[in-house]
Amino acid sequence: MSAPSTNSQHPLLSIIIPAYNEEKRLPRSLEQILAWMETVPYEVEVLVVENGSTDRTTEIAESFAARSSNVRVLHSAKGKGAAVYAGMMQGRGEYLFICDSDLSMPIAEVEKFLPPQLDGYDVAIASREAPGAVRYNEPEYRHIMGRVFNLIVRVLAIPGFHDTQCGFKMFRRDVARRVFARQTITGWTFDVEALYVAIKEGARVAEVPINWYFDADSRVHPIKDTWQMFWDVIRIRLNDLRGLYDRQPPPSESLADC
Repeated sequence: MSAPSTNSQHPLLSIIIPAYNEEKRLPRSLEQILAWMETVPYEVEVLVVENGSTDRTTEIAESFAARSSNVRVLHSAKGKGAAVYAGMMQGRGEYLFICDSDLSMPIAEVEKFLPPQLDGYDVAIASREAPGAVRYNEPEYRHIMGRVFNLIVRVLAIPGFHDTQCGFKMFRRDVARRVFARQTITGWTFDVEALYVAIKEGARVAEVPINWYFDADSRVHPIKDTWQMFWDVIRIRLNDLRGLYDRQPPPSESLADC
């Protein structure tokens, strides 16, 4: 990673927010992000990726886009992974940052993922478990559920990382294009697949300890989604055995448009 810079064609940072039925949480989060953007010396764009909402998510996102030329509204198929894919393929920033719409990590902490605070990495993932991280107000059962799934991920797919499921992750744009062009999972486990592919191709990955605040309006179902994510991890290994992650992206997904 190089020092922060501003480029008219490519802002330093793209913040990608997957948004499904987020009419309640999105306004507060976008207000905080726009206020933070006023305090930084580099250009930031925000991509709100609506993916099949039935509430006022699109209307709210478009109202913020009307206020700021740095906010764009995209649409994708259903699934958080599908929304992130759309943002990763259309984000113009030198660095592309996945950001949960609940903003459970204060937005100013995104600076921990950028140079000069973090340098020499291709991918940086937020961690609620790495030394220095602090969790606030999380019920014990949710913490246990997360640790069980992380154990599954470490045993079956990605050893060595404390927290693969926190919803805040940064990719260099060129790495993101290559990695997400190989994406097959459109649900919750998309980020495990992305990390697996990134590591497979030799990307340098860092865990960044963050302050994280539990949101009781979490969309993850403790039993159903954990079971599905378990099978998704198995699917990732099977995909690799079948050579799906070795394929070259088609021309439309190449780095030519970067």
